[in-house]
Amino acid sequence: GFYTPETYPSMNLVWSDEFNDSELNTDLWNYDLADGCAVGLCGWGNNELEYYRQDTTNIKLKNGKLVITATLDGGTYYSGRINTKNNFTITFGRIDIRARLPKGQGIWPALWLLGSNIDQNPWPACGEIDLMEMRGQEPDRVQGTVHYSNGGYVTNTGFYVLDQSDFTEQYHVFSLVWDQNKISWYVDNENYKNFSNSGIAGWPFNNP
Repeated sequence: GFYTPETYPSMNLVWSDEFNDSELNTDLWNYDLADGCAVGLCGWGNNELEYYRQDTTNIKLKNGKLVITATLDGGTYYSGRINTKNNFTITFGRIDIRARLPKGQGIWPALWLLGSNIDQNPWPACGEIDLMEMRGQEPDRVQGTVHYSNGGYVTNTGFYVLDQSDFTEQYHVFSLVWDQNKISWYVDNENYKNFSNSGIAGWPFNNP
């Protein structure tokens, strides 16, 4: 598969995790276990069927890889979900994530960022940047998206489609390059979407 360097011109590495430990580094990561169904928001309002749990069946480190697996156990779907809330934030720069994706109806792997002020400035006003999402029934296509508020909810999406293969077959590098004027999305260093702040009064993407 594809790899990513540790430095780029005018950029230095400030954070990384290569998952070489035996367990998830909880100084960097949190297990996101909240059950939205308890407050009428199954899957945080996404109507997801699974429950997220801290169980090695669903989330573990193996051979230098973070492995997240969705399972069906006793009629209940489970999966794993982690975040860096209160551990690490970034404002501008480049983010590279190397991943091999699962496929199948109902599977929706995602790598994404939320405004760190979400508790004081609820979604979508806090802003959301989806570095990569893939619908499991379309395993040859990923998308990059922003969600924000500009006099009301707004979203903007771009797509990248592989030729004669899909994202389950090998590792690919999904990247975001972000500055105060523009956000750009890449697959294997190929730019497929750009989004600028031109004319957006409610632009939230200059915050951590």
